[in-house]
Amino acid sequence: MVDKISILDEKSGTSQRWAHLRFSIVGPLLAAPPAQGELRIELEKLAAKHWLHPVTGQPVGFGFSTIQRWYYAARAERRDPVGVLRRKIRSDAGQPHVVNPELARLLEGQYAAHQRWSYQLHVDNLRAMVVGQPRYGGMPSYSTIVRYMKSHGWIRKSLCRGQTTAGAERAQTRLESREVRSYEVAYVNGLWHLDFHEGGHKILSPDGEWVKPKLLGILDDHSRLACHAQWYWSETAQDLVHGLGQAFLKRGLPRSLLSDNGSAMIAAETQQGLQRLGIVHDRTLPYSPYQNGKQESFWGQVEGRLLAMLENCKDLTLAFLNEATQAWVEMEYQRRIHSEIGQTPLERFLKSSNVGRECPSIEDLRLAFCQETARTQRQSDGTISLAGIRFEVPSRFRHLTRIHLRYASWDRSYVHLVDPRASTVLARLYPLDRARNADGLRRSLERIANAPASSADTGPQDQIAPLLRQLLEDYSATGLPPAYLPQIINPEKEKS
Repeated sequence: MVDKISILDEKSGTSQRWAHLRFSIVGPLLAAPPAQGELRIELEKLAAKHWLHPVTGQPVGFGFSTIQRWYYAARAERRDPVGVLRRKIRSDAGQPHVVNPELARLLEGQYAAHQRWSYQLHVDNLRAMVVGQPRYGGMPSYSTIVRYMKSHGWIRKSLCRGQTTAGAERAQTRLESREVRSYEVAYVNGLWHLDFHEGGHKILSPDGEWVKPKLLGILDDHSRLACHAQWYWSETAQDLVHGLGQAFLKRGLPRSLLSDNGSAMIAAETQQGLQRLGIVHDRTLPYSPYQNGKQESFWGQVEGRLLAMLENCKDLTLAFLNEATQAWVEMEYQRRIHSEIGQTPLERFLKSSNVGRECPSIEDLRLAFCQETARTQRQSDGTISLAGIRFEVPSRFRHLTRIHLRYASWDRSYVHLVDPRASTVLARLYPLDRARNADGLRRSLERIANAPASSADTGPQDQIAPLLRQLLEDYSATGLPPAYLPQIINPEKEKS
């Protein structure tokens, strides 16, 4: 008969399981001590029974003397009768096997020269050198070599992408000499993580090429909430700003942002935009992806769950991939218990203290993520040149020699003249229209900016007629979309 009196926690250690089993056997004798002269009879009864092995779960029995030893040990212990029944730790536990000194020096030199070798490769090469060399005292077993190397901290080291570059070597050295600790900010919107991830599935681009799309993921550090996630064809500053702006509109402005050193993250538009919005931009050290570990963990879920469910989708498009991603993020990831925080990211985001700020308008965001530069105004025709394109400067600024501009490198149609001292937008600049200027008509010069007003000034005139403005407002109030289809030259650029 098998006695199932031992119900043990599967997560407890082997030593603890044995202690509970042993105490469950002799414990009844301690709770109800047998009468004088009957102890031997009770111990013999216990020796005739079988119990479930605490590790294998198979029936197992114990001898009379073994149970008797457990009984007297538990009875003599006043403070921890269960602990005294744990399996004893071996006296040589944690001590590496003694290795021949000559062999140890040989192994040390081999590891110093080849730190990226696997343990098996070290053993195989060591065996090749030891054969026929009596001074090394024979070749120890594989497990002995591995224990010896681990006891000396000789673990296998792998370099980041870039492999043998000088930067990767410096990053590896820093990792070996500095502690790596997990961290978490105390407030929602205190810190966001941002990165791009190359997807594991290829999709067909409009150019007829199979391309692995790039996922822009933005996470809140405290709640692990996915502020925004979107797939793009590329990994440019334009893609980054497009996705980051949507995250701001959804969740508000964070206090700080952590990213790697990709070209999109260090672009002038990105850097200056974050500065104008008052967001501290921190970047990880080169070749140190572990510093953005929460982001790496998110990629694992994207590949293991989202993309795994799309592995049989042959005609996968970028539009459907983004639609599926939004559904998975909002309906599963945000609402699934996170193992690190013990609650859903959405619940923690809503209930925790929030230090974020209100997001500005879309127009303000668009103006923020631009780079500033300066050009010399041509006094002959009041124009400046930007990236090979001539722009007309309003005549009220004709007295300025240096024109400070704000623009995004991917959109030359959206250029503004700014005041460099206050960083305020003064006017929008438009490309030179040579065909229009060919009609010979010329506008009167405007009053120079900041000049005293004259009696002839009648104030600014509305560029749109009052009737047309009223028609536009009435049409907008109907809630109907504009009844026309715009021509799309580049579909992907138009979407972004």
